[in-house]
Amino acid sequence: MARQQVAAAAAVAAIAGAAAVLASELYSRRCRRLATRVRELEASLAAATEKAAAERRGRVRAQQSLRKALSEQELSSDEKKKLSKSPKSFPMASIGVVQSCFSTRNGTPRQPLVVPLARATVMLDPARVPAEALEGLADYSHCWILYVFHLNTDLDKMWNDPARSKLKAKVRVPRLKGGKMGVLATRSPHRPNPIGLSVAKVEAVDGHSILLSGVDLVDGTPVLDIKPYLPYSDGVKGAAIPNWLEVDGALAVESIHFSEHFISSLSDCWMHVKKQSLYASADEFQDLVKEVLSWDIRSLSQRIRPHDVTIKDVTDNGGSKIDNDCSNDEDRQSVDPSTSVVYHLHLEGIDVSYRIDQDSNIVVENAALLSSAVNQHRYSYLTWREKVSIL
Repeated sequence: MARQQVAAAAAVAAIAGAAAVLASELYSRRCRRLATRVRELEASLAAATEKAAAERRGRVRAQQSLRKALSEQELSSDEKKKLSKSPKSFPMASIGVVQSCFSTRNGTPRQPLVVPLARATVMLDPARVPAEALEGLADYSHCWILYVFHLNTDLDKMWNDPARSKLKAKVRVPRLKGGKMGVLATRSPHRPNPIGLSVAKVEAVDGHSILLSGVDLVDGTPVLDIKPYLPYSDGVKGAAIPNWLEVDGALAVESIHFSEHFISSLSDCWMHVKKQSLYASADEFQDLVKEVLSWDIRSLSQRIRPHDVTIKDVTDNGGSKIDNDCSNDEDRQSVDPSTSVVYHLHLEGIDVSYRIDQDSNIVVENAALLSSAVNQHRYSYLTWREKVSIL
């Protein structure tokens, strides 16, 4: 009996040992299979990573070749050698356009934020910029606008050989009363590349549109890019400027007076433009006029030789003559051009005429409707009033 029990125990032990050996072998085989699979996956990942890197290197080389080809067009062999390591052309296109209260260059502020009431809508191209790209922009108080000085009269020089471009190295500065300064030490629009940079206040964002205030942008300006303003890096503490920029009131006017005739003619004009204006009322528009004219907006030549300016009907950027004057012809003919010059400011489709005497006192005399203001389709006060508190 005891001998049978021992035999049984030995059999059980043998079976357990065999089972343990089998389990160990199965586990080892499984580990080997998993290790092999991991090596295969690692190799596949490495191959995919290398392929992606190769494709990226190929794209970079293609882009470099494209820029090089664009930069070498119509150049001599010597010039091609010089440009081989420094391509100068970059494909770039506007992403949107500005709808501004300023119809022409004349009267558009020389710097941003000096006219807080100056408003504009940036209309982005949905084909180039999806609405999601604007997500989060409304959380910033200000943004940078990069744009093109598209109304420059010397843009044809950009396509000339640098030796024949005749781009001016120095420009006349208003604050220096005709004195010249290096173009890169100024904010002149006539630059080696006609690119502008302005900061503006973000009032609201709606789909592909942005409402800005404090702008110095003329209507129709092509926009290249928009970037948020970051006070901790963009606002440089202790930044220094030249002495000639520190002159207080160098371009400020002494006083601004609105004639009764202007107020009545503006009321008539406002009936035509109010549905497409960014301003809530004729009174708010008058405040805009006052802010704009608080700085002498005349060109340097107009200030030096005011009587050399031809007095005639002015045109807007599109070439349309002033039309539908909201005063009668007798009122317009009563102006005597031999005593002073009448200047014109185009805002929101309205021609504002004014005079300024030698002591910098301004009298705003008349408002007339521009023909280009009729039947325009624009973002207006009615569009934005529920989205922003300033309207």
